[in-house]
Amino acid sequence: MASAKLTPLGLAVLELLHERPMHPYEMAVLMRERYVDTRVNVKAGSLYHTVERLQRDGFIEVVDTQRDGRRPERTVYGMTQAGLDEFNRRGRELLGDLVKEYPAYLSGLAVIDELGKETALLELEHRITRLRANVAADRAVLDHLAAEGTPEIYWLDWRYQCDHRKFELEWTERLHEDLKSGRIPFQDCAEPELTLITREDDDERKTS
Repeated sequence: MASAKLTPLGLAVLELLHERPMHPYEMAVLMRERYVDTRVNVKAGSLYHTVERLQRDGFIEVVDTQRDGRRPERTVYGMTQAGLDEFNRRGRELLGDLVKEYPAYLSGLAVIDELGKETALLELEHRITRLRANVAADRAVLDHLAAEGTPEIYWLDWRYQCDHRKFELEWTERLHEDLKSGRIPFQDCAEPELTLITREDDDERKTS
């Protein structure tokens, strides 16, 4: 059995098989319906590759094959005891451990002064517009889940992500206002002029 940890997609597959055996196509459909692709990068090719790896590692096994008319035969997988053990171990680890993450937004914030006020404000406005659209879409999904009576414990991951996005929107709006009003002043970092002439060459040219 492989010693590598379960990937997020591998854990998502075992999460579905924790309910019942199913074939990869059904997994893909359920992942879309349950918005799994908002927390895991789900692609058809990567899903099938993950299923193959889980079987090779002994975490899942073939329990049935199905054929519907002329459609290709579908292989149904179930979770093994080893898969259940790894699912529980990895789930506890992800829930309880702190993992150092590196959001790309932090790198953008780090160079705001170098970009200059006009550019920085413009890009923050672009981000705010996108975040507002995302937050509105999040609200619609949450309302839909609540209206359907879906138990809240099944969409805690989605609620966390929605709250995080809402916080980022509110924080970025405050930052934009602080930069625009001057409460957080820019330090006027000018863009460096690119030149191949050294300081010594320039001094020599001026005295010649």
